[in-house]
Amino acid sequence: VQLQASGGGLVQAGDSLRLSCTASGRTFSRYGMGWFRQAPGTEREFVAAISRNGGTTFYIDSVKGRFTISRDNAKNTVSLQMSSLEPEDTAAYFCAAGWLAGPDTLATRAAGYDYWGHGTLVTVSS
Repeated sequence: VQLQASGGGLVQAGDSLRLSCTASGRTFSRYGMGWFRQAPGTEREFVAAISRNGGTTFYIDSVKGRFTISRDNAKNTVSLQMSSLEPEDTAAYFCAAGWLAGPDTLATRAAGYDYWGHGTLVTVSS
């Protein structure tokens, strides 16, 4: 599986941004998907995840109510809609795919993911 993330950019605090990640292959619906981020000088951080069938999602507390993860299995895409962006959201954002057994399961740790895309940079100015 190859993942290609896009949609990053430079925005002001309070703005919105939508990240997209497109996957290659015909087994996209077998993978739980997640978004991680990494700010300069910090470790990669889990942000959000969505189950294979899209029915279950999970977010870290700092983005709850501001970010929404979604997927379209017909288009092999997963998106992260980000609103009310804060300077603390500045980071490179990575999408990841993890082979999961159950349609409603998801992974919240990097170890649960098998494939990673290149990061897309989000910069939020104050």
